[in-house]
Amino acid sequence: MEGFLATQVRLVEILIVVSLVAVVARQLRLPYTVALVLAGLGLTLQTRIHLELTPQLVLAVFLPPLVFEAAFHLQFRGLREDLGPILALAIPGVVLSTALIGLLLFATGILPLPAALLFGSLISATDPVAVTATFKALGAPRRLSTLVEGESLFNDGTAIVIFQIVLGLVLSGSLSPTQGIVDFLRVSAGGLAVGFIFGYAVVQLVGRIDDHLIETTLTTILAYGSYLLAEEFHLSGVLAVVMAGLINGNIGQARMSPTTRIVLFSFWEYVAFLANSLVFLLIGMNVVVTELIRYLWPALIAVGVVLLVRCIAVYGLGLLILLFKRELSLSHLHVLVWGGLRGAVSLALALSLPFALAERQQLLAMTFGVVLFTLLAQATTISLVLKWLGFTRRAESAVAYERLQGELLAVRAARRHIDRLHEEGALVPRAWATVREELERKEEQVLAAIDDLLAAYPELQTEVVTIARREALRAERAALAGLARDGLLSEEIMHQLQAEVDAALQTPYEVLERPKVAEPSTPETAAA
Repeated sequence: MEGFLATQVRLVEILIVVSLVAVVARQLRLPYTVALVLAGLGLTLQTRIHLELTPQLVLAVFLPPLVFEAAFHLQFRGLREDLGPILALAIPGVVLSTALIGLLLFATGILPLPAALLFGSLISATDPVAVTATFKALGAPRRLSTLVEGESLFNDGTAIVIFQIVLGLVLSGSLSPTQGIVDFLRVSAGGLAVGFIFGYAVVQLVGRIDDHLIETTLTTILAYGSYLLAEEFHLSGVLAVVMAGLINGNIGQARMSPTTRIVLFSFWEYVAFLANSLVFLLIGMNVVVTELIRYLWPALIAVGVVLLVRCIAVYGLGLLILLFKRELSLSHLHVLVWGGLRGAVSLALALSLPFALAERQQLLAMTFGVVLFTLLAQATTISLVLKWLGFTRRAESAVAYERLQGELLAVRAARRHIDRLHEEGALVPRAWATVREELERKEEQVLAAIDDLLAAYPELQTEVVTIARREALRAERAALAGLARDGLLSEEIMHQLQAEVDAALQTPYEVLERPKVAEPSTPETAAA
C-alpha cells in the first residue's frame, strides 16, 4: 500500500512539474518538449522525483495514443496529395538511412557492422512533436505539417519493424537480406490489415451509437487494442494503430454526431499532450551523464553521421520526387532535413536492446546523444529555418487587417477614456466635444477601410466572420449550460440545443455576395 501511495505521489509531483514547465516555456517562447527535456535533466540532480523510462512504458503505454492521435487528425485529402513523398521517405528512406548509417559507423571503426546496423535502424525513427508545435505557433502552411507528421507516422512503424528484424538476425548470428525482406513485408502488411479490420469494425459500431462517452471509450480501446492485437500475432503494432487512427479519423467522423467529434478531438488532444509531456520529461530524467561523457566521441560521430545521412536520404529521394511532383520545392526538403528530430521511439528501441549485447551501453549513449542534439539544437532553431525560407510570411491582407483592427480598438478605448473623464468633470465640455468628434471621425475612416479590405479579400472576410460566428456559438452553448444549471431548462432540451450548436460549429462559413441595398424611394421615383 505504501509503495502504491508513493507512486501516486511521484506521479502528482511529475504532473506539477509538467504544468510549471508548460507555463515557463510559453513565457520564454521555448519549444515545450525542449523545456521538458531540460527540466528532466535538472531533476536528475535530485533523488526525490524519479521514474524509470522503460521500453515497455514507451512502446506499450505512450506510443499507441500518440500515434493514434496523430493519425486521427491526419486527413485523407492532405495525405493523398503527398502520399508519394511521405511513403518514399518512410519506407525506402528508412531502409536507406539504416544501411548508410550502419555502413558509415562501421567504416569509422567505432562499431562492428551488426551493432552499427542496429543503431541505424533504431535512430531512423523521427519524432515531429517539437517541430509541428513550432509550425502551428508560426502559422506555417498546413502542407508542411502533413509531410512531417505523415513521414513520422509511417517511418516509426517501418523503423521498428526493421529494428526487430535486424535484432533477430544479429542474435541468430546470420544476416540474410532475403529473409529480412520477407519478414518486413509480412509484419508491415499484417499490421496494416489488423488496423484496417479493427478500425472498420469500430467505425461500424460507432455509427450505431449516439453517446459521446461510449464512443470515446471505443476509440481508446481501438488505440490500445489494435496495437496489442497486432503485437500478439508478431505483426507491426504501430502500423496497426496508424491504419486504425486514419480509418476512425476520416471514415468514422462522418458517422459521429457533432458533439462526439468535438469531445473526441478535445480528449485525444489532451491525451497526446499528457503522453508527450511525460515522455520528454522522462527522457531528460533518464539521461546518464557519466555514460554520455564516457562515450562522448562515438556520440559526436553518430550525430554527424545521422545528419549527413538525413541529407542524403531526403535530398536524394526528394530530387527524384520533384521530377514528378512539381508542387514540392527545395524549401520543403530543407525543412524536412532539419525537422527530422529523434525522440521517444529511438530511445525505447535502444533501451530494449538485450543486456547480453556487448555494445549495449555504447549504443544507448549514442542514442541519447543524438536525441539530445536534435531536441536542443534542431528543435530550437527550426523557427529560424522557417523564417529564412519564407514559410512564415503572412498575407499582406492579414497584416493590413490586424493593423486596422488595432487602430479601431485604440480609438474606441480613447473615446471611452475621454467620456469617463467628461462624466467625472475632469474634462470641460468644449474640449471633450472637440476631441470626441476627432475620434469619431477617425473611427469612421478605420471602419470604412476595414469594409473595403474585406470586400477586396473574400477569404479574409470568411476568416473574420468564422471567428466571430464561433465566438457567438460558444456563448450560446455556455448560456444553455447556465440555463440548465439554474433549472430554467431541462437536461434533455439542453443537450438537444447544444447538439444543434455543435453542428453549427462544425459547418464551414461561406461568404455570400452582399445584398444590394435598394435606393430609398422618393415621390419622383415612385411616380416614375
